[in-house]
Amino acid sequence: MILDVLYFAWVRERIGLPRERIETKAPTVAALVAELAAREDRYAAAFADLSALRVALDQDLSDFDAPLSGVREVAFFPPMTGG
Repeated sequence: MILDVLYFAWVRERIGLPRERIETKAPTVAALVAELAAREDRYAAAFADLSALRVALDQDLSDFDAPLSGVREVAFFPPMTGG
C-alpha cells in the first residue's frame, strides 16, 4: 500500500522532512514505525520514545496498534498541550 506520512514539530526536525510518500506492507502503525526506524539513524531517533508521540490516521487520532488497512495518511506528532 502507498501511504502519505506526515511529520510535525520535533519529529519533522529529527527526520528532516515534513512529509513523504512511502510504499509499505506494514499491517499496523507499530509495524510501520519499526519499518521507518530501521531506515536510518534520523528515523530511529525520531521514533525512539513512542510515549512521546501521537499518531493520526486520515486525520483521526489513533493508537500504535491500529491497523493500516484502508488508510491513506499517517501523521506523527508530539502530544499537544493546552494554553
